[in-house]
Amino acid sequence: MGSADDELEEFFPQKQRVRNPLVPVGALVTAGVLTAGLISFRRGNSQLGQVLMRARVVVQGATVALMVGTAYYYGGNPWKSH
Repeated sequence: MGSADDELEEFFPQKQRVRNPLVPVGALVTAGVLTAGLISFRRGNSQLGQVLMRARVVVQGATVALMVGTAYYYGGNPWKSH
């Protein structure tokens, strides 16, 4: 008797999982900049806080672009007909 997992593996073959080591680094940098920005707001330095929040948006966008780029590069084009 096979388990449900064995039956599912027939329909969904295993793909090689690829991890981009820059994505966790980008996530940590994003969290660090966010934390620094919140601390600067808390201390009353709103000008530095604004600069850090803008930097967070840039770093976060770069991290998302890395994730999408990695998925596209290694995963192929989902809109391309086979």
